[in-house]
Amino acid sequence: MEYTNLHLEKRSPLAVVTLNRPKVLNALNAATLGELDAVFHDLAADADIRVVLLAGAGGRAFAAGADIGELSALAVEEGQAFALRGQSVLRLIETLGKPVIACVQGFALGGGCELAMACTLRLAADDARFGQPEVKLGIMAGYGGTQRLPRLVGRGRGLKMLLTGAIVDAQEALRIGLVDEVLPAAELMARAEALALEIAANAPLALAETLRAVDEGIDLPLDLALLRESVRFAHLCGTADKAEGTQAFLQKRPPSWKGE
Repeated sequence: MEYTNLHLEKRSPLAVVTLNRPKVLNALNAATLGELDAVFHDLAADADIRVVLLAGAGGRAFAAGADIGELSALAVEEGQAFALRGQSVLRLIETLGKPVIACVQGFALGGGCELAMACTLRLAADDARFGQPEVKLGIMAGYGGTQRLPRLVGRGRGLKMLLTGAIVDAQEALRIGLVDEVLPAAELMARAEALALEIAANAPLALAETLRAVDEGIDLPLDLALLRESVRFAHLCGTADKAEGTQAFLQKRPPSWKGE
């Protein structure tokens, strides 16, 4: 498939998805959301891809939010459809079954911040800026920001950002837990690729089950979440990858994963 608003590069075991609307700071219009939906469905089905990097072209922004022109035309019914569409695409990324690493340089505002939060991990260049400024436009975060931000940084810190619309820099984002690492911009993609390869060296089914266990258990009572964990652990005990991994360890050799 040819993409107009993003670029896809597959370098097994990695894929790099780059939002490619630099003239408008990679704003997330309807067409871009449609392409993100298509590309992540493709990557979910590609067994050769084990980790995905998500970045923004141009160096000035990861994604500077939704398209304000589209937002200005929304009435009530269109507004809910708009929010549900964005939530659906971001939830696809969040539940891909493969780690997705956001590589944030420049602005990640509004929908762009929400997109980064839907990723598994977030690496930020030292010039990155994060915020949910929707209240300054008379609306609120609609792509999951009111839910993911408090879960990542805590209720009080999340509400402070959501209610003030304040923009925080990379170091503050690191301090409050919004991002996982901060690096010089020139080192961002190299570090992201190194981290992706470190993750991709592990068993793909084990990665997928770990992601699912965390996603489904994080808001459950602990006893129920532990039961879910035991079920997923048991499933992995019956896989060829578990047999290969344990034998490779005992034989002191690198494992050869089959994803089976």
